Amino acid sequence: MKGATVVGPAPGEGGALGAIDRAVHAVERGTALISGFGIFAMMMLGVVQIFSRKLFNIPILGYIDLVEIMMTFLVFLGLAYTERLGNHIRMEILVSYLSGRMLWLFELTGVIVGLFVTAVLIKYSWDHAIRAYTSGDSTIDIQLLWWPSKMVVPAALALLFIRLLVSLWGYLRLVIYPTAMPIGVPEVIDVEEQARRDVAAAGIDVSTTSESKADGHR
Repeated sequence: MKGATVVGPAPGEGGALGAIDRAVHAVERGTALISGFGIFAMMMLGVVQIFSRKLFNIPILGYIDLVEIMMTFLVFLGLAYTERLGNHIRMEILVSYLSGRMLWLFELTGVIVGLFVTAVLIKYSWDHAIRAYTSGDSTIDIQLLWWPSKMVVPAALALLFIRLLVSLWGYLRLVIYPTAMPIGVPEVIDVEEQARRDVAAAGIDVSTTSESKADGHR
């Protein structure tokens, strides 16, 4: 499987597509940040639950209910951000052999399928959230209302749908101009290039490291 990184124009470049991509990505980063803080909060809640239960035999009231509510935020709020970075799991046995217009056509096809599936999920998750709201559905233990958590699902999927629309625009542009700089889509790179970029991001000088190893073998 190949890695992927965000690629695009600098602020002020890329025209309307670049501007929309940056605006949507700012929202995606915000939702991903909320999801990250939620993961940290759930981890701390679990630590408190373990210590309070083992040491004082006083478990947190409604702990399971709270975790169930939080899981929606943790899972769905990062979907669009992950799609933008291309960090989702996908098979590239065939795609890895493609390049140019053919590659962008395959990516475009995948985005179209993703738009259809996401639209269906938005519709049914919205209906499910409305049913929870009208029926007053709540958790079993401490009777927390389910509808706010369930409303997060169609909202997060709507953001993913917008991201896929931006990708659709980006891939259509690349199908027409295969040699253009990708804008609004993740850049697909091989494992070696991903490793080089990770090393560079860590501030490690690869050339110096290689020379040191060579001297050690002499």
